[in-house]
Amino acid sequence: MSDQNLIIYKFNGLYQILDEIGLDLNFKITYVDNENYLSDLLKNLTNYLVISNKKYLNIDNQFVLDNRPVNIFKLLEKINIEFLKLQFNSQSKVKVNDYIIDLNSREMFKKDNKLKLTEKEINTITYLSKSAKPVSIYELQEMVWSYQSDIETHTVETHIYRLRKKILNTFNDKDFIMSKKNGYQIK
Repeated sequence: MSDQNLIIYKFNGLYQILDEIGLDLNFKITYVDNENYLSDLLKNLTNYLVISNKKYLNIDNQFVLDNRPVNIFKLLEKINIEFLKLQFNSQSKVKVNDYIIDLNSREMFKKDNKLKLTEKEINTITYLSKSAKPVSIYELQEMVWSYQSDIETHTVETHIYRLRKKILNTFNDKDFIMSKKNGYQIK
């Protein structure tokens, strides 16, 4: 069974139609008509789409089907597109310590603070965050900047210095990127 969950909320007619063709669909279909049950159900799901015939303000990942009648194939196409959008958005957010990094908008968030980052800064942070040990300057040159020469350059040090300064100014965090004897590290 697919890990995509389509929840039909207070829209029994649509549920009956989709349930009838359910074996041919690539998502699990559930009908819910109770707000408390819906809330409990969504706590345990990660990949879901709630479809209804009107907008409910307290529901995330909601698709409102208010233009009817609709061709069933067009509806299934719209549902699949919504699932793709949800997957794209969920994959674009990376959690690093207490921060959320949005890869699409190239922004770093912590509570109500937001910092705009460059692509190299994003790549540096994500590369450092994936390593359990300090990453050498030479490794960063090769993996983030694609430098593969032995030429002396201070590109990495300069970028890390500026990135640390931006993070300090925005989040007052001087320990986000730690400078170690053998490289840089995010703990």
